[in-house]
Amino acid sequence: MKKIMLMAVVLCFSTGAWSQGKNPGMGGDDADIESLTERVLKLEKKADAFQVYFNYSAAFQESYERKEWGSAFRNRDARFEIKGNITPKLSYRFRHRLNKSNAAKGEDNFAKATDLLFVGYQFNEKIGVQAGKVCQNFGGFEYDENPMFIYQYSDMLNYMDIFMAGVNLSYRPLATQELNLNVTNTYNGKFSEEYGDAPLTLANAGAVKEVEASKHPLTYIFLWNGSFLNDRLQTRWSWGIQTQARHKYSRLLMLGQRLNLPRLQFYMDYYAASDGLDCLRIASTEAADYLSASGAGYFSDVHYDALVAKANWQFAPQWNLMLKGMYETASVEKIEQFKNYRKAWGYLASVEYYPVKRQNFRLFAAYIGRKYNYTSQCTLEDYDTHRVELGFMYRIKAF
Repeated sequence: MKKIMLMAVVLCFSTGAWSQGKNPGMGGDDADIESLTERVLKLEKKADAFQVYFNYSAAFQESYERKEWGSAFRNRDARFEIKGNITPKLSYRFRHRLNKSNAAKGEDNFAKATDLLFVGYQFNEKIGVQAGKVCQNFGGFEYDENPMFIYQYSDMLNYMDIFMAGVNLSYRPLATQELNLNVTNTYNGKFSEEYGDAPLTLANAGAVKEVEASKHPLTYIFLWNGSFLNDRLQTRWSWGIQTQARHKYSRLLMLGQRLNLPRLQFYMDYYAASDGLDCLRIASTEAADYLSASGAGYFSDVHYDALVAKANWQFAPQWNLMLKGMYETASVEKIEQFKNYRKAWGYLASVEYYPVKRQNFRLFAAYIGRKYNYTSQCTLEDYDTHRVELGFMYRIKAF
């Protein structure tokens, strides 16, 4: 009776959480992680048809922004996840964020809080399909990491919306190579939900043009996952095109390569986006005063670039050192005042300690710095930010 009651408590408690990593938005490598039912109840799992996780991370932060320091305890991440393999061919996954809106959006009828809700079917060892609310299958290893373990995303990824209704087809011609075709909605909501009910106007080369919603707002992504040298060298390369509005498209190139050694992992990603409609909204937000004076809502023909490098070094048992650097640029190509107007740097370091073996639980101390420089002609003011964090991360495998 006590075991039954404890099992109920574990399962009820686990309904407040989740996870991700190693395949975009899919979840971490948990093969050596012991579940709470195994650890506490001494019950051996004989199948993986029902697995329950939650990820939770919190920290005390000292932050410097716009020439002022501030202090706060912050919830960094809290997501609930259930996944499983019903048969060798049939699988499912559900993941939900606890701090996002639960209102269903007009285009896909999903809430923003729901990251994933899909069914997968593996026809054979080479061909598989997933359908439902999926993660847009872009390349890069920053994109692929569990978001709980990201202290600070690059601006490009931070402003991307990536969980959409759609379908993903995978083909594995070799055991070490995988090709994916991903087709999803471009938005969770209707065009008016994304950009407002008023006519959408774009600033381009001194002119203001009105644009209409697309009848087919879809995103198409081709991804190559590669593994070489006994998985010591890995690649995640993708190219995608998104229909943002009628005759307005966003094109994204994302190239990731990773060195995967037993005690050292290092990746370098390159991202490039060319937006017919500024869907990332970095430039349109920073230059909102210019757009307002021009009678426009957003920029057209915006180009973003980002270079991200990150290293993890397990320098001692149960210890990890993380170092990360980022460099990004932004340019409104046809407006001289905002051409190549922005450069941004990011620099991060953390020391992580894993106190409990076979549990993905870590205590950390981290520093995150950002610096933004603007050209004189755009009239925006340079600034920098700093943040120090002391906290924990725990990917709990409840069952």
